[in-house]
Amino acid sequence: MHNMNQSNDPLHGIKLETIITYLVERYGWENLGERINIRCFTHDPSIKSSLQFLRKNDWARDKVEYLYLRANKLPLPPTQAETKQAAKKPTAKPKPKVANNKVTQTAAKQPVKSDKPSPDGKVNKHIWGS
Repeated sequence: MHNMNQSNDPLHGIKLETIITYLVERYGWENLGERINIRCFTHDPSIKSSLQFLRKNDWARDKVEYLYLRANKLPLPPTQAETKQAAKKPTAKPKPKVANNKVTQTAAKQPVKSDKPSPDGKVNKHIWGS
């Protein structure tokens, strides 16, 4: 039987050091620095300095994790636009009223139309404006 609390994160259980080591073995420091232009990959690179930098800078860590996911053909995280769109809630439709076990729809209030002159003497003011 599988664990019901299992994470859907494809990076779950993978250490940052493992990710960096894999990317360095696959691309090399020079190519890695071209793909992700951050100083810890381009100037005197090492696993230790990269770990220190990536743990302090989430934006850089996101780029490294994204490259790792792409390199291993793992599911990619949603883009910021997709995340924002999913966060938006659709507009709620008014619920129908129930009266005497019958569902009735409430009608939208419409302005009262009259051909009678208004107190100021204008007919069809609601159509023609003031």
